[in-house]
Amino acid sequence: MINKIISKVANRETISYLVFGVLTTVVSLGSYELIKLLLTGGGQVTALQMNISNIGSWVLAVAFAYVTNKFFVFRSRSVSLSTLFKEITAFVSARLLSLGFEVVWMNVTVSILHINDSVCKIVAQFVIVVLNYIFSKLFIFKKGEK
Repeated sequence: MINKIISKVANRETISYLVFGVLTTVVSLGSYELIKLLLTGGGQVTALQMNISNIGSWVLAVAFAYVTNKFFVFRSRSVSLSTLFKEITAFVSARLLSLGFEVVWMNVTVSILHINDSVCKIVAQFVIVVLNYIFSKLFIFKKGEK
């Protein structure tokens, strides 16, 4: 029974998802900090600058994640326009849900609770990786749609 659980959790797909999830997180965090630096010049971040940085980093991370998830994690090989349209629409919709979580999380933890924005962004990424795996596995890159 333990071997069955391990094989379900530790397989090529989940391990590659974690690797590319970490890389997507690096893209998200790095671009967040870069955009924030460009907007603030290294000074204190305002709520508007934080939200612009967060959404900008989200766009870059989603583009990176779509390509890596499609081809390397879930091995969805179809490049027909209809499949791409369905996948991209579902992928972006799911990522909009996780963005909604992240925006609320960042605004509550930073603006209301006054916790460091970079720390809050890192914590949010852990939750988002799990949410996005569930969305991708169950709804976007379904087996049998190659």
